[in-house]
Amino acid sequence: MHRFTAFLLTAALLTALCVPAMAAAETADARLTRVTQTVKDTLDLDTEVYTDFYGDVYEQELGTVWTLRWSANGSNLNIEALEDGTVINYYRNDAEPERYSYGDTLPTLPKTDGAAAKAAAEAFLQKVLDGKTETVKLDDPSPVHQLGGSAVTRFNGRILLNGLPSPLNYALTVRGSDNAVTSFYRDALATSFLGNVPSAKPAVTKDAAAATLKETLKLELIYVRDETDENRAVLRYVRKDYTEQYVDAQTGKLVKPDGDMIFFGGNAPAVAEEADMDTGSSKQRALTQVELSGIEKLEGVLDSAALDKAIRAESAYRLDGFSLSRANYRLVKDGETERVLCSIQYIAPEDEDGYIPSRSFTVDARSGKVESLYSYNRWDKDVKSVVTLAAAQNSAEAFLKRFTDHAEEFALYRTDDRTADGAPGYGFTFARKVNGYFFPADACAIQIDRVSGAVTGVSYAYDENITFDGADGIVGDAAALDAWMGTYDVVLAYRSMPKALDKSVPVESNLLDIGYRSFRTLLLTYGLDREGYFPGIDAKTGKPVELPQVSGKLAYNDVAAHWAATEINTLAECGVGYAADAFRPDKQLTQWELVALIASSRGYCVDVDNVSAEERDAVYKSAYRMGALTPNERADDALVFRGDLVRILLNSAGYGPVANLIGIYTCSYPDAASIPLGDLGYAALAQGFGMVKGNYSMETIATRAVAAVMLYRLMQREA
Repeated sequence: MHRFTAFLLTAALLTALCVPAMAAAETADARLTRVTQTVKDTLDLDTEVYTDFYGDVYEQELGTVWTLRWSANGSNLNIEALEDGTVINYYRNDAEPERYSYGDTLPTLPKTDGAAAKAAAEAFLQKVLDGKTETVKLDDPSPVHQLGGSAVTRFNGRILLNGLPSPLNYALTVRGSDNAVTSFYRDALATSFLGNVPSAKPAVTKDAAAATLKETLKLELIYVRDETDENRAVLRYVRKDYTEQYVDAQTGKLVKPDGDMIFFGGNAPAVAEEADMDTGSSKQRALTQVELSGIEKLEGVLDSAALDKAIRAESAYRLDGFSLSRANYRLVKDGETERVLCSIQYIAPEDEDGYIPSRSFTVDARSGKVESLYSYNRWDKDVKSVVTLAAAQNSAEAFLKRFTDHAEEFALYRTDDRTADGAPGYGFTFARKVNGYFFPADACAIQIDRVSGAVTGVSYAYDENITFDGADGIVGDAAALDAWMGTYDVVLAYRSMPKALDKSVPVESNLLDIGYRSFRTLLLTYGLDREGYFPGIDAKTGKPVELPQVSGKLAYNDVAAHWAATEINTLAECGVGYAADAFRPDKQLTQWELVALIASSRGYCVDVDNVSAEERDAVYKSAYRMGALTPNERADDALVFRGDLVRILLNSAGYGPVANLIGIYTCSYPDAASIPLGDLGYAALAQGFGMVKGNYSMETIATRAVAAVMLYRLMQREA
């Protein structure tokens, strides 16, 4: 994308935007005038409040995009539009937006009107979409809450072309305070795809397409880990090839989807540097400098020279000409077991093209046993293979026998399909085989260099604790395939397909000139689509295995019929609650559970029954910062009385100093006479906020439901 020019128009010049567009070859300022006027008419914009305006023009591969920018006193309106005025991007930021900052105190609940937000979104989309071909089906809104201020409601999805799904996406945001659209984005056909929208009328029937698509599905029967028991493996039919194919709705032929567009323009991409092998999972912790300096003195840990000798003892690595470049040690903790691993890198001399071959091993620092090997190798289409595929496989099988004591349990599972000259190596994956079926989770992948025959890549996994289900009572392949096909819908849609470019077509000729060899185009096709996640077909029952999809939102399975369901679920939509499947609303409330509930409003949402000591301390520290209680008041397992609940909640919202003013409060609870003078301020504020209705009952033990309802009512206060 290239920026060609930019123009500045003052507020005074904006009045010229009513001048009709020039019919002949337009000057740049005339084009800007025409595009701006079209956009204003489309969106019915009143831009009188803005004092500055300017426009940028960008030349993209398939068309021109104008960026229009208005501003005044901190307010901004930015719009991107095509040459014909089609709006493809919209962003509005008003001065002094409705935002609130509460520091570390309890925030307020956001306020949205889903129906009004949806109506505003629909009205905006009617203005910016081409009503002849483009439509959008808006789902009921799901507000993205911003605690402490006005929420926004976001809509996103696919733009329908002639009523059919397409690869064109859109996203739109509606502000909760006034239901104004503040942002909009859409993919545009004119800048994304060659050609026009094809006819929506197919020549091929859905049934015929389904039969063709079914033939593309290939299943294999293997052992997989049981999702309910990680130490158990079960037999399951799973999809073997995930290459998607579609049926051309006009010809009935299979077509493959659009991958990356073929582009040879510009400089070749730089080769990414090898990932730092010292970076591990969260279970790994780097040794300190003191530990590093004394690592060779640790009992049983070999120094780098000894590890180098152990690695070179395996002739298959063929490290002649390679020198040891670096050796980094690290501690790895797996449960109660600690190990020391060493990452050792070897490099060879730089060749005439500046290429430096490297080998990176991970070894057990006590035994010297290699755990993995990664090599930095390049593709070179001019380098011909010296080692044959058969010879490479023999070498890999021989190496496997020396590499693991479990080699007799492994068999060749897959050969890397990159067999053309130019690929750096042959790849072989040997998987564990039980009862005649593969268990690919336990596997050894080996790469053999095509020129030298060296072992240049190794990864290995083997679980000695796994148990395998029996292989009796298995349903047949045909029944499994029928069940698998039954999980899909056959969907007619516009899909993105690659098109080889034609020099004789002007637009395509331009793309060829800047380096493209193919580009996207729309094609009407049938394809397989589904809702839900199905990892395979149970080999014993013949039924699809469906796993629940994680939404990332808090949701409980025990509050639907509860009297506090509305309050509990509303808080959950805002991320306030417990990270668990059940809320247990009638459980008596402990201080720890209350602190966790309050802290979740500041982003510390945890499962109160499954946290580490460090996590629990962090949650308490959040509550301390909010003023809910002090460290001296911490009593994790203490039951919380209603009076204490009110006090802690109001303290967390910053009302503690006001509540402790003596002699200024009255309240009208039926049991007001029993409220001590020191608690009267809290009781009065709780009544004012509607937190407590009926008796105050300050010495009654609170439940989780009572805590959620009081918290909800307090967070409904005006900011």
